[in-house]
Amino acid sequence: MNLDDKKRRIEELIETLNKASAAYYDEASEIMSNYEYDALYDELESLEKKTGYTPLNSPTKNVGYTVQSELPKERHRSRMLSLDKTKSREELAAWLGDHEGLLSWKLDGLTVVLTYEGGELVKAVTRGNGDIGEVITPNARVFVNVPKHIPYKGHAVIRGEAVITYEEFDRINEAIDDADAKYKNPRNLCSGSVRQLNSKITAERNVRFYAFTLSEADGVDYEGLRSNQMKWMAEQGFDVVEYVKVDNKSIFEAIDNYAERVHSFEIPSDGLVLTLEDLEYAATLGTTAKFPRDSLAFKWADQQAETILREIEWSPSRTGLLNPIAIFDPVELEGTTVKRASVHNLNIMETLKLGIGDTITVYKANMIIPQIGDNLTKSGNIELPSHCPVCDGTTEIKLMTGTKVLTCTNPNCLAKQVKRFSLFVSRDALNIEGLSEQTLLKFIGLGYIKSFADIFRLENHRDEIVELDGFGKKSYDKLSSSIEKSRHTVPARILVALGIPGVGVTTAAQIARAYENKWAKISSLTYDELISVSGIGEVMARDYEAFFADEHNKSVVLDLVSELDIDESYEKAGEALSGEIFVITGSLEHYKSRTELKKEIEAQGGKVAGSVSKNTSYLVTNNPESGSSKNKAAAELGVKIITEDEIRTMLGY
Repeated sequence: MNLDDKKRRIEELIETLNKASAAYYDEASEIMSNYEYDALYDELESLEKKTGYTPLNSPTKNVGYTVQSELPKERHRSRMLSLDKTKSREELAAWLGDHEGLLSWKLDGLTVVLTYEGGELVKAVTRGNGDIGEVITPNARVFVNVPKHIPYKGHAVIRGEAVITYEEFDRINEAIDDADAKYKNPRNLCSGSVRQLNSKITAERNVRFYAFTLSEADGVDYEGLRSNQMKWMAEQGFDVVEYVKVDNKSIFEAIDNYAERVHSFEIPSDGLVLTLEDLEYAATLGTTAKFPRDSLAFKWADQQAETILREIEWSPSRTGLLNPIAIFDPVELEGTTVKRASVHNLNIMETLKLGIGDTITVYKANMIIPQIGDNLTKSGNIELPSHCPVCDGTTEIKLMTGTKVLTCTNPNCLAKQVKRFSLFVSRDALNIEGLSEQTLLKFIGLGYIKSFADIFRLENHRDEIVELDGFGKKSYDKLSSSIEKSRHTVPARILVALGIPGVGVTTAAQIARAYENKWAKISSLTYDELISVSGIGEVMARDYEAFFADEHNKSVVLDLVSELDIDESYEKAGEALSGEIFVITGSLEHYKSRTELKKEIEAQGGKVAGSVSKNTSYLVTNNPESGSSKNKAAAELGVKIITEDEIRTMLGY
């Protein structure tokens, strides 16, 4: 390769790497794996050193991300640099030499700079591109553990990492019904949470801050030791990143200790940071254009294994995306067996030139998430499916935010109707736990679920399900138990589950009561019979009659009912709760207001009072352990405390 060819390659690499950074930082998406990014970065760095040609937009010169949000911007007083890195323990030890250092976690979040004046938090700014960051002061004030006031009354500047724990990441993702909207990793979730325009959203995400550098604090004597700076920050009320003092005799043991704990560490970490203990010596070293010379990052050397790619599974989503999943011969990585990994999108698949039968290397990013590192044979023989594996509809390649994706064009694709199945299993309907939208999509994609009734036949796929990622015998048994429990149900729940236009919880209960829970009658009501029910209008009556008249719907409902045990027992309205007195307290999940629940109780002959007395039969609350005055009164008077779900059972739901 001559000089001109090397320069062209440098420019190609810069364009590719900058696109990947923009996608990762600004769009929370990935167009290449971390492994591939690091390999291309190393190639770029090597070529720039050989040629002396380093364009101004090269990622080897720039730090962080280009600030593109609507947040206020501010230039840092001094440039914030990134860290040079190594994956070699020996190189890390050689860099330390005869000096002492502090070895700490390299947390995988978003770097934030906090400024205090007179003991008050006055400003918080993200690192941004190293020169200009975003002002996020209102957001930083709602981080879980950032002190708003500190004992020190001078000017202080603290640098640290804003992070979201794996537990919090899982909690937030579980609450998102839309599988496509789920966050890919805690780092992207943290970035989006910290850079919110609305600090209320930030507060709901439980962002934490761990201090790692004291940049400024006038008039404080640290006796020339970085560890004393860390202790001082802890004394001011900061959570400080965990660190240990090391020298060339203890550093290898310390690295081993961190490596053993990274799998169970609650915060995402992509390596370690080694910083010199002697502040005066560190100050003499200066910086390069991009890196400080007093610190060095140690990236985990990914344990890799060679294996054979056997299949690309196309996982569907509710928006029609078909996401490629690589299936390969099982390998042992970081103590677990791995046999599948997300390929993310077509860009990555094409860059790796994946082909069935290829020899690939796989690893766990940050020692946790399975990824394809490289393709050693690069046959590129994978043909994209021309038809959707779920509905057999035509597929189409689209460009979304610069990323090539495969989509299903059929608007009636079962995967696009996953919301119907989500409603079917929801608490107000059949109440089946363990079938999140993501799990439903997985089962739909694998062909286990094609209709509502198929949910009750999942036992036919037990052996395959227990082998799926995220499942196992315990998870399957829990799901199976919930499905069996839901077989025994009442007509009102079935009506809600079917998703008939306009028929919600209250309307379903009214219809079921009006026709005394007789399912055969309920499923064959005419327009004239429906409008005679209180609260049912003409539009809803027409939609209801049309739903059950549709031949396809008839077939679906008959198939479903064959799997259910329908409780048709009935007590006349005004009698089920006759003589019972209820008090309702706290917020409700199934009703818009307490008045709505009150009407249902009164319709069944019960009474609702405003305060607890010796005549009260039940206190209804979703927080039975609360120390509220009504809970205390109920406990003192021996009044039974029940939940909203329990009163709904009494009402016939």
